[in-house]
Amino acid sequence: MKAILLASVLLGISAGQALAADATATAPAAFVWTGGYVGLQAGYAWGTSDAVLRNLGTPQSHFPLDPDGRLLGVYAGYNHQFSSSVVLGAEADLTYARIRSGTVELLDDASGGVIAGNTADADLKWTGAIRARAGYALDRFLPYVTAGVAFGRYEATPDYMSTPALPGSKTQTGWTIGAGVDHAVTDKIVARLDYRFVDLGHATYGITGFPSHDTRVDLKTHDFRLGVAYKF
Repeated sequence: MKAILLASVLLGISAGQALAADATATAPAAFVWTGGYVGLQAGYAWGTSDAVLRNLGTPQSHFPLDPDGRLLGVYAGYNHQFSSSVVLGAEADLTYARIRSGTVELLDDASGGVIAGNTADADLKWTGAIRARAGYALDRFLPYVTAGVAFGRYEATPDYMSTPALPGSKTQTGWTIGAGVDHAVTDKIVARLDYRFVDLGHATYGITGFPSHDTRVDLKTHDFRLGVAYKF
């Protein structure tokens, strides 16, 4: 009788160990974010921008350009996941943009009134950035923050009443910061929702025939982007 009871106990222990081993063997492995990737992105951006008319460096009036519009581009990067689930990486992106202001009138800084006969418009042609990323892996979800250097081609065209139209187009450089979340839909396909603030600094343009005057143009944008990438 004792032998039968001992055999039953041993059999139960063996069965439990087998079930535990089987459960461990069939449990899916956690997703690992280490690796390179390349993707496509699309989004919407809106910004604040002033083309400031200055006399010997002193602002006198400005065009409130404030463009908005769509963007479409590519991005690529590399992540490394540590045992602590912290993920660090680097990423670069480049976008074609149709972010425009429409035609606006010149406003006097002192009175806030319109100075008739003076108009301007602006168009952000393309943007790009090189950024560092830091996130925390929650299996197939990766919330992250990002920051780095940003650049873009911004064309501002003030048309002052006493001068011909003065097209200005320069590649402006500044900085960007943002946050987002990546989701590994499969082991190879990663979807993304991303927010970015971009400050492209300013560019200064001379005015033909008026050596003491110039136009100083700045641009800051808020971007929301959706992306999908292939992970290598």
